[in-house]
Amino acid sequence: MSINSFGHLFRVTTWGESHGPALGATVDGVPPGVPVDEAMLQHWLDRRKPGQSKFTTQRREPDAVKILSGVFEGQTTGTSLQLMIENTDQRSKDYGEIAEKFRPGHADITYWQKYGIRDYRGGGRSSARETAARVAAGGVAREALKSLIPGVQITGYMTQIGPHKIDRANFDWDQIEQNPFWTPDAQAADDWATYLDGLRKDGNSVGGVIEVVARGVPAGLGAPVYGKLDTDLAAAMMSINAVKGVEIGDGMAAAELTGVANADEIQMGPNGPEYSSNHAGGILGGISTGQDIVVRFAVKPTSSILTPRKTITKSGENTEIVTKGRHDPCVGIRAVPVGEAMMACVLLDHVLLHRGQVGENRGQIG
Repeated sequence: MSINSFGHLFRVTTWGESHGPALGATVDGVPPGVPVDEAMLQHWLDRRKPGQSKFTTQRREPDAVKILSGVFEGQTTGTSLQLMIENTDQRSKDYGEIAEKFRPGHADITYWQKYGIRDYRGGGRSSARETAARVAAGGVAREALKSLIPGVQITGYMTQIGPHKIDRANFDWDQIEQNPFWTPDAQAADDWATYLDGLRKDGNSVGGVIEVVARGVPAGLGAPVYGKLDTDLAAAMMSINAVKGVEIGDGMAAAELTGVANADEIQMGPNGPEYSSNHAGGILGGISTGQDIVVRFAVKPTSSILTPRKTITKSGENTEIVTKGRHDPCVGIRAVPVGEAMMACVLLDHVLLHRGQVGENRGQIG
């Protein structure tokens, strides 16, 4: 069985291939009465679509989303939404050579070993183009969150490209939308442009690190054992193409801290509990604290590169391959809106789960 769905009460099923006629998502569990239209969803898709700078693939897709069901007179009806995005700029001829060869670093070889059949045109179902459907579903989730918990803000940004990290002292939320890397550090954006341009001209690629922060999330989302909020967030981010690592809060760096340094001290404030720090990333015991939810994920270098790489054919012969086509020199750039979408989907799912079991938070402080 191939699992194409995620979520519990808010459930998303994506469908379609990179070079097929269309791709999209079936979105179920959306409460009725949520304002949704195609223009709302298009805003988020426009942030992910290819060809917007020389640092992303030059495939020209409008990524125009169509709502086929589940919305009437601008509001959700409580039934499933069917979202469709047509493919218009496929160049399948670019992939003719790889019909018999496996691209190193790609899912080609494992997909073939598992199924015995694969759509070699751009990777088919394993292509990162599938994430356009997630972004459309994430747009629906954002609108539902606005209705249920107004004030939630979800923002993603890049903190690292290759070995080059941002300077947190330069962090400026307003800078994120002002450069092609979605980074809050203007100086880093300038440095990365020079670095990535050199890699692009050399036919090479590099990885990156993306951080996604959700502000205004109430305490109480998640459950303490198998329904942890951070469990579902980690799984959601890990399911994004090319992601090889996920952290919550300080993540791996927490192993370097002592208990004294790591504990986020608590004191009573005018509006409830306040924390001195946020090493936990806004989640304790799988349940949100009311602080910012902080998730970070690492994306590997784009495997489709113009530099020759050794590989084998389906018949087992040794050979070399150069991957032609239009590819991102750093796929992490366009992973930023995808990470935001997955955050929105998971948060909405947990809001609905919380309402279903608990309703309002039961434990009062002060």
